[in-house]
Amino acid sequence: MRPAPARVLAFDILRKVESGGYASDLLLERGVGVDSRDAGLATEIVFGVLRYQAQLDYLIGRYLGRARKLDPEVRVALRMGIYQLRYLERVPAHAAVGESVELVRRARKTSAAGLVNAVLRKAAGNRAEKGEWPSREIALSCPEWLLARWERHYGAAAAEGIARAALEEPAKHRHGERFQDIGSETIVPLLEIEPGQTVLDLCAAPGNKTAQAVEAGARVIAADLHFHRITQVRGITDALVQLDATRPLPFGSRFERVLVDAPCSGTGTLARNPEIKWRLKPEDLADLAGRQRAILANALAVLAPGGRLVYATCSLEPEENRAVVEEAVVGAREMRIVANYERLPGRDPGDGFLAAVIKSELPPNA
Repeated sequence: MRPAPARVLAFDILRKVESGGYASDLLLERGVGVDSRDAGLATEIVFGVLRYQAQLDYLIGRYLGRARKLDPEVRVALRMGIYQLRYLERVPAHAAVGESVELVRRARKTSAAGLVNAVLRKAAGNRAEKGEWPSREIALSCPEWLLARWERHYGAAAAEGIARAALEEPAKHRHGERFQDIGSETIVPLLEIEPGQTVLDLCAAPGNKTAQAVEAGARVIAADLHFHRITQVRGITDALVQLDATRPLPFGSRFERVLVDAPCSGTGTLARNPEIKWRLKPEDLADLAGRQRAILANALAVLAPGGRLVYATCSLEPEENRAVVEEAVVGAREMRIVANYERLPGRDPGDGFLAAVIKSELPPNA
């Protein structure tokens, strides 16, 4: 049996995600020219496996019957097979089982084909079984340390709501579509752009917010760290700058409006980027916060008197949001936080994020 193109594509992408890739990017990159039905099934499998990974790994261990080290290719094939058997009722059991076995053979792990076949046949025999999960980490398919953080900051009900929202497909997520979350569309209007104003978009790629600012009548200077990312903005604005925003900015003038859509952990985007919850470590947050503090301090240094700056992250973690903003304003003369906007998945539609509006209190001609 030759595996269907959709399952081959899903398998290859999930293997690359294991080594650090992002599912959304890989689907767009590798799915070019793929039949729409195959692309749709591949997308379903990739995101489903990543969203429910803790449940799938628990079931793998249960059906194996004993602890056993598995090669990454074998584990990915088992996750795919069990996901299809448990969550995709329209997929025939023989296809989920047989093609997963063939994927292992295709990956030159022929010696594991019998094991994969046995585990998935056991899973197929228990396809209708629901049962109870042994912990909330498995039930919500989310690392316990993240659940504990959200419970501490937002309460138990909100923490569960965030985790459950991460198991759902975002309303606008479609294969091949350049995604703009319904929540993130509300960030640029916080700048209160007036036609003709100059806006510095400091972390601009992929350019969705840059386009919004241009549509509002601004002249936008788009900056980003990496050349391949800043070229994504070409065609939206011609004023492109490659720079490291953690260092003092190379501008001789100040800007009436500054947007800092800061690089962050992305914990507000787990429905669209489920790999983040398995990749992120607690110690990563301190490193990110340090970079964010530097970026915001440098951005405030080029804000014109009377100007307005919006700092936003798609993170739910306070040390990347409120703590960064409050520290920056305490250290900057004549700056004031005039508004904070927060969205939580499970409570509000779309991604989670925090956006803070900072205003220079100096008179415009100072």
